[in-house]
Amino acid sequence: MVRGSALASLIVLCWTSSLSAQTVYPIDRAEILAGAKFDFKVELPGPVDPARLKVTVNGADYATAFGRAGTFIDREDGKEQSALILRDVTLTRPGNVAVDVSDGTRQRSVTWTVYDTGPRKAKNVILFIGDGMSPAHRVAARILSKGISEGKSRGKLAIDDMPRMALVATAGSDSIITDSANSASAYATGHKSAVNALGVYADRTASPFDDPRVETITSLAKRRLGMAIGVVTNTEIEDATPAAMVAHTRRRAAYDDIVEQFFTAKPDILMGGGSANFMPKSAAGSKRKDETDFIAKFRDAGYQVATTASELSASAAKQETSKLLGLFATGNMDGVLDRKFLKGGGVKKFPEQPDLTEQVQAALHILSKNEAGFFLMVESGLIDKYAHALDMERAVYDTIMLDNAVRQTREWARARGDDTLILVLADHNHPNSLVGTVNDDMGTVPNVPLRERVGVYAQAGFPNYPAPDAEGYPARIDVSRRLAIFSASLPDHYETFRPKLDSPNEPTVKAGADGTFKANDKYKDVPGAVLRPGNLSAMIGASVHSGEDVILTATGPGSERVHGSMDNTEVFRVMADALGLAAGQ
Repeated sequence: MVRGSALASLIVLCWTSSLSAQTVYPIDRAEILAGAKFDFKVELPGPVDPARLKVTVNGADYATAFGRAGTFIDREDGKEQSALILRDVTLTRPGNVAVDVSDGTRQRSVTWTVYDTGPRKAKNVILFIGDGMSPAHRVAARILSKGISEGKSRGKLAIDDMPRMALVATAGSDSIITDSANSASAYATGHKSAVNALGVYADRTASPFDDPRVETITSLAKRRLGMAIGVVTNTEIEDATPAAMVAHTRRRAAYDDIVEQFFTAKPDILMGGGSANFMPKSAAGSKRKDETDFIAKFRDAGYQVATTASELSASAAKQETSKLLGLFATGNMDGVLDRKFLKGGGVKKFPEQPDLTEQVQAALHILSKNEAGFFLMVESGLIDKYAHALDMERAVYDTIMLDNAVRQTREWARARGDDTLILVLADHNHPNSLVGTVNDDMGTVPNVPLRERVGVYAQAGFPNYPAPDAEGYPARIDVSRRLAIFSASLPDHYETFRPKLDSPNEPTVKAGADGTFKANDKYKDVPGAVLRPGNLSAMIGASVHSGEDVILTATGPGSERVHGSMDNTEVFRVMADALGLAAGQ
């Protein structure tokens, strides 16, 4: 029996041993598509004699299992730590895989599951991502675009009126809270990753570009089936969600390198904002750090290049167009509320930006020319940007835009005989809730502070937005009874309880050279404004993501795998199975 100090020593010994164990990539419980490429890496906590290192895969030496030996690094990054790495390996036999590592002193074991697929079910796969789209955004979009009377909606959103539905967990490998990089990466690869990482397991090395890679669905679809590839967004093309479809880096902010990776991957359709990192350093508006002109490189590679809605329409109409690069703003594009109604944001600088529906229409027309089918990712990315900025009206209008894009795509698919798997979901949640209405129509009651005009329960009633137009958008948002959507994660800011009609909301501004933020005094004197002390660090100037599950809805061949509670890595598996990506391995 172990007692007293001896027991404490044993606990410390076990804890220390656990902390100093080797790290293996892919990580424990990874699920790997048969035939998909990945990098195998073992990180050893100290220097190791390679003669003492033993690595086995299902009991066989790893070099036998993978068909070749890896590279042993005696002092990784010049530190007293060794590593073993083997790039671009595959496992083709389905089943459980046990990986055991021993250096003569320490040992580590992980288990993977290799899975295959049945025969191909879908010719095409379209993945719609409402970045940061919370249930509150979906409900608000339904109320504004369809109307509500006596508690009943007057219609359904296309994103909700789908036969399959599931809740999807979003945690990353390093935290219960994800960002768009590792959450979209899970969809694109079927592997967990860390915050800020795209298509890699984030390792300990200093370089953000040498981490162990995992193959993306765009690479698999193109390599295995010869499919066309499309990436469409209204954010910067280099931003995390679109970049996750092709990129491999631990640093999502490495825009110049991500553009280069896009060029190497050469998706057939690439559309969004972010031209600043495509232009050479000397060009006006460029953010590149070198003189490489990637717009010229894409054009020389056979791409039509469009910078406006009319150029997009003209390029898509050309019979010979099979590859298209659309760059419609130097940074993020503008959302619906500014483009169609308020003319705020960057609309004056870029007055002819296409709607997401126009981008999708062009993408479908061009990609469907490929007889082998296509994979298309479509992101309504500004939902997230506006949610971070506590700009709820703009986020809701962009949710309606996403719904319009999904509706037209479902009509397109039905006309073809429903050969297309369509998935709609968020990559992560925001802690937003629809709590009632903000009521400025309190009649004869004078001088009631706006915070006391937030109606809940029976006092909420129904909002009085005007009837929506043909696209589902009410012409005004500054009505007297508006939806009250609030966030649970807040920086210090002035709450005005009113939509921002001049330009997108900026709740905070930099407080000084120390990187802290303070409430934006721009809103301080708005009648009824209230200073709301935040629950976030002064180092964070915006609302942040939350860890709740997101809603996935789906239709088309292969959608029967969507049900119940799922992990975000299983979304990749749904798509891989629908395309039969491992069939014939």
